[in-house]
Amino acid sequence: MKQLQQRIEEHIEAISAFTATPGQGTTRLTYSPQDLQAREYIKAQMTHYGLTVREDGVGNIFGRLEGTQTDAPAVLVGSHFDSVPNGGSYDGPAGVIAGLEVAALFQENQIQPVYPLEVIAMVEEEGARFAGGLMGSRAMLGILDEQQFTHLQDKDGITTIQAMEQAGLDTSLPRIRDPRTIRAFLELHIEQGPILEEKGIPIGIVEAIVGLAQLEITVQGQAGHAGTTPMDRRADALVAAAGIIAALPGIAVETGDGSVITTGKLNVWPGGANVIPDKVVFTVDLRSGREENVQTLIRRTEELAASCEKGGITVSVQQQLYMKPKAMNTHIRSLLREKSEQLGITHCPINSGAGHDAMVFADVTDVGMLFIPSRNGLSHCPEEWSDAADIARAVQIFYETIKSLTEVNDHE
Repeated sequence: MKQLQQRIEEHIEAISAFTATPGQGTTRLTYSPQDLQAREYIKAQMTHYGLTVREDGVGNIFGRLEGTQTDAPAVLVGSHFDSVPNGGSYDGPAGVIAGLEVAALFQENQIQPVYPLEVIAMVEEEGARFAGGLMGSRAMLGILDEQQFTHLQDKDGITTIQAMEQAGLDTSLPRIRDPRTIRAFLELHIEQGPILEEKGIPIGIVEAIVGLAQLEITVQGQAGHAGTTPMDRRADALVAAAGIIAALPGIAVETGDGSVITTGKLNVWPGGANVIPDKVVFTVDLRSGREENVQTLIRRTEELAASCEKGGITVSVQQQLYMKPKAMNTHIRSLLREKSEQLGITHCPINSGAGHDAMVFADVTDVGMLFIPSRNGLSHCPEEWSDAADIARAVQIFYETIKSLTEVNDHE
């Protein structure tokens, strides 16, 4: 356990160094130089642990331990390795590292499974560079189709394909994976909330993941001189956008059931201090544990946007992402509970208020997910921290669970 914990700490420290904002948290955008640094590190560790490494046409990384059964579906374990701007060291990488250390235990114990084991490190879960989020898993499973993927652009107008080519990644590799090649998917993630820490419980077994949608709203007005355009003659896009944004929290409160709305990105053009803004583009993130509430949030946001079309202002709403609430597989949840108890690790059921790649996989295969505590409930910030000992506990639970899922007998 101590050696496992030490390796985990070393992995966290190594990957956290690959940031565009040293000393100000982790900024590792997809296909960036920092992505390439983390990519090479992850691939090197996969090779070190005896895995066969490959990448797909999205940039997802796979490390495979072949099974004794030819052409059998694989059990996948892992998470993402991108970050939000100025984020933390654990959101995503903790799950990738857990997958690597499961593979290390297979290697140390000289176990070859019946069904293959694959450690996976995915790109662009956060949506920090390309709008929508969960891009790596959605593209891999065909939910984000070829046309949608190739037309995605970052804030500078660079497409996914252009960004991959600039990074030296192979865009000709297959992007979509046949779901029949996947037997199950397991993901470890930090909780990103206070519940486990407040309860003093090291492991949360996720029962369900919240439903979510992401909208991009464009407000178009008319630019003009800040000093010479009378107030009653203005079509100020920023004023109109601010009115929409200010009204959004009330929609979440009125919808209830823990529904939340967040405006996370806002861009203003032309951006001069003495110029009336003629265009504003901002994101709206909507979440609820009930699908009907997500639908209500979307509808009311669209109605609010439409009501602001007056006085030379036009508003358009584009849906970037929609994911239904997802329940985790009951059999895998049962296995995770059983293995936790056999290992003497305290656990509790928990729901996820954040979206994860696991919810994409839940449409095509059996999925299980573990949470570990986040100190002070903080995430998406430099202060984000989780205990390596808790990651080690999760690795042990996953190792025992994956042995069952890959049909490895204890005497082997």
